[in-house]
Amino acid sequence: MGQREVWRLMSRFNAFKRTNTILHHLRMSKHTDAAEDVLLEKKGCAGVITLNRPKLLNTLTFNMIRQIYSQLKKWEQDPETFLIIIKGAGGKAFCAGGDVRVISEAEKAKQNMAPVFFRVEYMLNNAIGSCQKPYVALIHGITMGGGVGLSVHGQFRVATEKCVFAMPETAIGLFPDVGGGYFLPRLQGKLGYFLALTGFRLKGRDVYRAGIATHFVDSEKLAMLEEDLLALKSPSKENIASVLENYHTESKIDRDKSFMLEEHMDKINSCFSANTVEEIIENLKQDGSSFALEQLKVINKMSPTSLKITLRQLMEGSSKTLQEVLTMEYRLSQACMF
Repeated sequence: MGQREVWRLMSRFNAFKRTNTILHHLRMSKHTDAAEDVLLEKKGCAGVITLNRPKLLNTLTFNMIRQIYSQLKKWEQDPETFLIIIKGAGGKAFCAGGDVRVISEAEKAKQNMAPVFFRVEYMLNNAIGSCQKPYVALIHGITMGGGVGLSVHGQFRVATEKCVFAMPETAIGLFPDVGGGYFLPRLQGKLGYFLALTGFRLKGRDVYRAGIATHFVDSEKLAMLEEDLLALKSPSKENIASVLENYHTESKIDRDKSFMLEEHMDKINSCFSANTVEEIIENLKQDGSSFALEQLKVINKMSPTSLKITLRQLMEGSSKTLQEVLTMEYRLSQACMF
């Protein structure tokens, strides 16, 4: 046997070994952690998804995404399931995003998980956006990145005073994915462009006022709201909306406060309406207000490449369907990874 044949056999063996290692890790996580990481339960008239990694801010793993997708499709076809509720365990976070640590460790070990992870995650985002059953996301606590993808495309998004929303990807060399290119440019004025480029955090009722949440409920009433939804008998979309609206109307926290960005919206619309990052930066400099200069400082700390990708992503996404945006974002994600 020549040296070339030996190298070829060794290469095949190493590839086989790597594949087995990846499959082993996936099987192990499926039989140990994954079953506890997400709870999928039928309660009353609803299918209830509970993200169950409170110590890790309910960050998403591959197996969690895969299980949620599979169960969502089953409930969508089940005539006895009239709505789907998704929530986070622990009270601190709905979902802080994808578990990038797991992806990073897999990449270091030469286990190329990123293509599969992003593909399945975006498939889930699309499934939520096209779900035929009313989908209620209880976004209580930290809701960022992948957590936004699990909620914002659904029919109903219920925020509480403890909700913290952000798309912080430009700070880590990525872009606001999970359909960010679809929902962000559709927010009022240029608000979505501002949130995408700066990673600005919205809190509490402002998540509703920005148009990200459809309803706002005091956190102490959240458990009661869920009970009332589960107690509905064969509810229609209108029945569900009526319950949510009643709780929203009764909510008192920050009711009289105006949107925290209201006084800055003219500046946001003016400065972030440019077609290039360079023009946006120049607009902020020319404005010269304390608010504009503060955003300039933030943008200067971000990845320049991410800023340019993000701006183009939102401009392109403003006229695309959600499915078209997710296809575009998948291609972008892979270009950013390799």
